[in-house]
Amino acid sequence: MSSSVNFKKGEDTFELIDLAEYAKKQRWWNRVFGQNSGPIAEKYSVATQIAIGGVTGWCAGFLFKKVGKVAASAVGGGFFLLQIANHTGYITVDWKRVEQDVKKAKKQLKLGAEKSPKEVRTKVDEVTTFLKKNIVLTGGFAGGFLIGLAS
Repeated sequence: MSSSVNFKKGEDTFELIDLAEYAKKQRWWNRVFGQNSGPIAEKYSVATQIAIGGVTGWCAGFLFKKVGKVAASAVGGGFFLLQIANHTGYITVDWKRVEQDVKKAKKQLKLGAEKSPKEVRTKVDEVTTFLKKNIVLTGGFAGGFLIGLAS
């Protein structure tokens, strides 16, 4: 039984589609997430995509947590040592100059943030397209990343 019927009315040709038949032929994740035509979605099953995304996400989250701790310790320790050196008189800090430099940097950041370069917008569009096309993999990665941060 055909799921579509073509008919002509005047100069226009129309195609009627039996939606029940069309829905039966669609995979369940296409019905839930929409058409995703990414290369990963075509090669692997949903379970494989979730597993790949979850494992890579967990690894990224775990490393992010470990590197973040080391970086926070290094920055905090550096500030701590600078404060001790300042307090004991080994160094002196010109706080007026620091305040002026911070204000200057703040103004430059505000001016730069108002208009993003075209390259940044293009990359954001590319990433958004990738995420939409590979929604199952992305969901697995996000879940794995959060689990990696928690472990």
